[in-house]
Amino acid sequence: MCFLNAFDAPAFRIACVSAGGSMDGTIVVFGGSGFIGTHLLRRLAVDHPGGLVSVDRRRPGTEVAGVDYVVADVRDLSRLAIEGPISTIYNLAAVHTTPGHPEHEYYETNVGGATAITAFARRCGVRDIVFTSSISVYGPGEDPKLEGTPPAPESAYGWSKWLSEAIFRAWLDEQDDRRLVICRPAVIFGAGEGGNFTRLAKLMRAGLFVYPGRKDTVKACFYVEDLVEALLYAHGEHERYVLFNGCYPDRYTLEQIVEAFAPHFPKMRTMTLPRAVVNAAAAVLTPISALNLGIHPDRVTKLVRSTDIRPGWLMEHDRAREGQLAPALSRWAEQSGGLWA
Repeated sequence: MCFLNAFDAPAFRIACVSAGGSMDGTIVVFGGSGFIGTHLLRRLAVDHPGGLVSVDRRRPGTEVAGVDYVVADVRDLSRLAIEGPISTIYNLAAVHTTPGHPEHEYYETNVGGATAITAFARRCGVRDIVFTSSISVYGPGEDPKLEGTPPAPESAYGWSKWLSEAIFRAWLDEQDDRRLVICRPAVIFGAGEGGNFTRLAKLMRAGLFVYPGRKDTVKACFYVEDLVEALLYAHGEHERYVLFNGCYPDRYTLEQIVEAFAPHFPKMRTMTLPRAVVNAAAAVLTPISALNLGIHPDRVTKLVRSTDIRPGWLMEHDRAREGQLAPALSRWAEQSGGLWA
């Protein structure tokens, strides 16, 4: 496995040749050491052995065989060098945890990264980019949202993703032979996630889940392996521009998600408390949580605000099956040995 550091090396020369969109070139995954990036690289390695490069600011927890790992900061790729033609760029790199970062970091990394990646693509003659945005560009709300719904981001993360989309669309419009896929993923869960669903599983393992005032909050979600397959399918359609929401077509409520988990935690109990009470408890427990449950008032707020997203493009292409949440949770449990990690 090859590790290159774009910041330790003196004045890297960009060594790349246009691949003309050919799948024979190298596939570069920015953010390849992360949760989705690791799953994507594992899947790509099946059909594209060799010619896989991950670019991330940190080394991966688990290496994928056949992948060359480059350590670099996506905000500055001016000295990044990748030999040979590049067929496709996947951009998964992002500051995304909310809460968790000062507002400026979302813009510096997400928008700055989009700027740096499109500049890198121009220098290397890359004509094919796949970008993971976020359903946060729509903002929360009770109304269902499709790809044509006007964006209305409320968070710095949502705004940074919406601005990043504009940067990639501008790159696309510069030349007629370029292709762009933009996916807006919902809550993505699975092995290595460490986010919303992992915290949910930890609370259930502890024996009690408390609904913060309501059970009918709609939460769009998608299993990570299903997201990867959707990305590959959209890219394989060879349309010049694809925009799609990455989620299941079901309008899963928080209660339905908890019920889908329930068979894996037979001793788990649920109760409903007023939101104000749950918020107060979260504020007290945030700094002293010994179970690393990620309890925070902002996360309580997210639990009571719906993200009712529909995968219109996937539905039109007959790639969105209903009833997949419970089987996906079972796959995750089996793959993690019941550890939900």
